[in-house]
Amino acid sequence: MGKLALVAKITHVPSMYLSELDGPQKGSRQSAIDGHKEIDRRCRELGVDTIVVFDTHWLVNANYHINCAPHWAGNYTSNELPHFISNMEFEIDGNPELGRILAQECNKQGVETLAHDNTTLDPEYGTLVPMRYMNQDRHYKVISVSALCSVHYLNDSARLGWAMRKAIEEHYDGTVAFFASGSLSHRFAQNGQAPEFANKIWSPFLETLDHEVVEMWKRGDWKTFCDMLPEYAAKGHGEGFMHDTAMMLGALGWSDYDQPAEIITPYFGSSGTGQINAIFPVTDQSGDAVPGPQASITREFAAGASRL
Repeated sequence: MGKLALVAKITHVPSMYLSELDGPQKGSRQSAIDGHKEIDRRCRELGVDTIVVFDTHWLVNANYHINCAPHWAGNYTSNELPHFISNMEFEIDGNPELGRILAQECNKQGVETLAHDNTTLDPEYGTLVPMRYMNQDRHYKVISVSALCSVHYLNDSARLGWAMRKAIEEHYDGTVAFFASGSLSHRFAQNGQAPEFANKIWSPFLETLDHEVVEMWKRGDWKTFCDMLPEYAAKGHGEGFMHDTAMMLGALGWSDYDQPAEIITPYFGSSGTGQINAIFPVTDQSGDAVPGPQASITREFAAGASRL
């Protein structure tokens, strides 16, 4: 029925908003903004009607959650960085129907998930910032998924991504994009040193680690990356413990995935963290000739759940 047409790992750094405003940061994130606009162009070309954002700024302490209210509008100030994002206006349309479909399939596959289609909860800036540059005309409906998961296993997040793709392909009449909204390494500059690290990575170790990961992505070496993801999330200070990345890879086929990433915005430093915009080609996962994503996820995590 439905189709997952595009998958991307995207930045949502608040300095993108500062980049619009008069001041010392003006224009500094134009490359990231242009990357979002290119991803938007690709989505429109593919006929995407709904964007599902795995948002590493939505903290949850139990279950997985889907914000699929019919509409959001307001004026947003970040509680984390109110000097970066202050009074940013937003208006977005949601997709309650798809949100309920996604939650139903996730629960059917054993990943406890709640859809919130009647809520006063607004999306976090991991959703709001990208939609500012991709969806100001409200062309897309949007769903936000909690991806700052404090007590969750990465294998469950991977299975959630797989289940959501299954839900779209089997139960939804439309075309969808998945965005993993989060950084690579996410070690902010120490307090008092933020200006010095405005465009840098916090440490040579983290920068080297991130560059090696990006090279794996460009080579399509997903077997290696999936095996190292739990340690990378911990030792590399992955944003949201990299649950957004696990969700994304679950949808793509986990370690059975074999496509190279297309880098849209090259890796860059922001306030100590490592950022990128990258697109991952969506391949057919319907055949049974090789183990599908669910089998692959189950097999590879079964023996190593304690590492997560």
